[in-house]
Amino acid sequence: MKTQKITIVEVAKGAGVSTATASRVLGQYGYVGEKTKERVLAVAAKLGYQPNKIARGLITGQTRTIGVIAGDISSPFYAAVLRGISDVVEGHGLGMLITNSDETLDREVAATKLLRENQVDGLIVSPCDVTDSPHLRAAVKAGMPMALIDRKVKGLRVDTVAVENIKSSRDAVRRLLLAGHRRVGIIAELAADESRLRGFLASAKDQPPEGLQLLSTSWQRLAGYLEAHRAFGLEVDPNLILAAEGHSALAAQKAALAALNENARPTALFCADGLMSVGTMSAISAKGLEIPRDLSLVCFDDLDWMTFVGPGIDAIAQPRRKLGRAAARFLLARIGEAEGAPRDMRLSPRMVARGSLRSIL
Repeated sequence: MKTQKITIVEVAKGAGVSTATASRVLGQYGYVGEKTKERVLAVAAKLGYQPNKIARGLITGQTRTIGVIAGDISSPFYAAVLRGISDVVEGHGLGMLITNSDETLDREVAATKLLRENQVDGLIVSPCDVTDSPHLRAAVKAGMPMALIDRKVKGLRVDTVAVENIKSSRDAVRRLLLAGHRRVGIIAELAADESRLRGFLASAKDQPPEGLQLLSTSWQRLAGYLEAHRAFGLEVDPNLILAAEGHSALAAQKAALAALNENARPTALFCADGLMSVGTMSAISAKGLEIPRDLSLVCFDDLDWMTFVGPGIDAIAQPRRKLGRAAARFLLARIGEAEGAPRDMRLSPRMVARGSLRSIL
């Protein structure tokens, strides 16, 4: 049997006050005397009244919830970021509505629409489209407070929190070069756009391309890879840039297998993110190769499984939870109508060495 939902009208009747007075007490806005407030709250607790946040939002203009659009909530990266957001948001008495874009623009657009329809007070987004994103621009134009995480959108004047992708990648690849490796492959999701990749390599031959901070993380990490080679005066073999055809472990496995099947295979691999690492390890296992005897490996993003394999995997550990906390603090400040120019915070990861890099000098 369906239980009848208790309404604010019934609470008001039980407390002997008007519906407007009960609404002010339960919605926590406006002034009501202490004795009246206590009486209303006591009746509400007795009846088991649950507030309607959407209705309250229509009155106060706030639902005390924020929306989060993550790229892939099953990813350890996003799981830790979400925990960091939660640490801050729940500490301020707000709730979270979490959606998943699966790194596809259509799903991100739908998620943005859904969260706006649910009257969230602000959005934290890890955007798929770093160039246009008209749905995000429309939300900001309509007055929606927003913070971006992991990626920056060109011309979108909102706060952004990310890590130092270029420098961290450059330093990781530099370690491989210092160890004597000259055939270092990079596995990254680069949209399988060969013409764009060729243009990027040409523009980065003598100096870093312009606008790197406005590119996706994969392209930024490729830029770091190229910078390391340029610093050593080394030409980059385009065949060692292994562009995965999609952001998935399966796509990375396919790209790694193709490279490992070549006669002049790489002596070391740099994986640009966690999913690329998982796929690469599957390929290494399928080929029966041993790390680091047959192949050195360094990965961007430190995942739990990297400590379980023998030897452990050298990795760039991102401050994932700290990323989430910083984005949440930025957003809450904007919800609180903080003014000022958009902030662009870049956090520094740290290198964790476990023994997957072998010197061949």
